[in-house]
Amino acid sequence: MEGTVFAPMKYRTVVDRETGLRRQVELPKRVKPWWWVSQEGKVCVSVKYGSYTLELSKGKSSVEVANANDLIKTLDTIKVAVEAGELDAQIDTASNTLRSGFRGK
Repeated sequence: MEGTVFAPMKYRTVVDRETGLRRQVELPKRVKPWWWVSQEGKVCVSVKYGSYTLELSKGKSSVEVANANDLIKTLDTIKVAVEAGELDAQIDTASNTLRSGFRGK
């Protein structure tokens, strides 16, 4: 909203090649985009569970809003829906799909 870039930080342990000592370095964490701007100039947002995009309603996996103010209201609405358990079925489906990818390895 203020026009600043959001850059969460993470710590990584690196070994100094010259001395061989280990030290922690703070690096910016990579944030994969979960939003995009449509051809009409509107902001589209998808809700993810891990790498799986949740289907918010039948055949729809994203929400389109006109501007940043509407985006904040929409994210608050999605948060309330998640806390109320309205997306539990979609989260269970996503969880099972992701879990099935790890079986047998």
